[in-house]
Amino acid sequence: MKLITEHAEDFEVVTDLNEETGKKSYFIEGVFMQGDIKNRNGRIYPSSILENEMNRYSKEFIGEKRALGELGHPSGPTINADRVSHLIVEMKREKNDFIGKAKILSTPMGEIVKNFIDEGVKIGVSTRGLGSVKPLKDGTMEVQNDFHLSTVDIVTDPSAPNAFVNGIMENVEYYYDIAAGNWIARQSVEEVIEEVQETVEKQYRKVVKRIDENVASDLLSKFISSLKN
Repeated sequence: MKLITEHAEDFEVVTDLNEETGKKSYFIEGVFMQGDIKNRNGRIYPSSILENEMNRYSKEFIGEKRALGELGHPSGPTINADRVSHLIVEMKREKNDFIGKAKILSTPMGEIVKNFIDEGVKIGVSTRGLGSVKPLKDGTMEVQNDFHLSTVDIVTDPSAPNAFVNGIMENVEYYYDIAAGNWIARQSVEEVIEEVQETVEKQYRKVVKRIDENVASDLLSKFISSLKN
């Protein structure tokens, strides 16, 4: 499956001041996902698929207080603890809109988001998930029922969302490693060859120290060429 990210900015920031402690809590709330409508990335998410995935995510993550999100776009589907900025506390469906609410945490990245809010910086949210797409007749890409929501992240440039959501790891395939308990990027053939090539070069140099350099170089080139064929 491929990583799919979508950007939205139709939400509001809410602050709650505890009069006893003087501590302010920050929340963002609004449309996190939209179904049955072609988005700016040329993709359409059937509402039925989003609802099923929302229910799963709510049960497994929101209900267990594990629905963490990050500030900025990561390079894969796994949550990076050092970049966590918020906790999603609620998600519900209203017609074809999926409304979410998230509390901004007092983590290093969460404090940055709070500062953005205090200074009036415009921020947005971006869903992150894994799934496959199928092209329709009009060129729209329809997300299939293997869609797996990873989280909803906070992004900082809603005025130019395409720069964030297009091409983000979309050529990388992932698989779920049951033993490791997380999503792992599947290496391409080219990456495997490159990895083998580096290993072979290191070992080969040890073996051919006493062989003429030109002969060794020629032998190594032939071997690498054979890997690519």
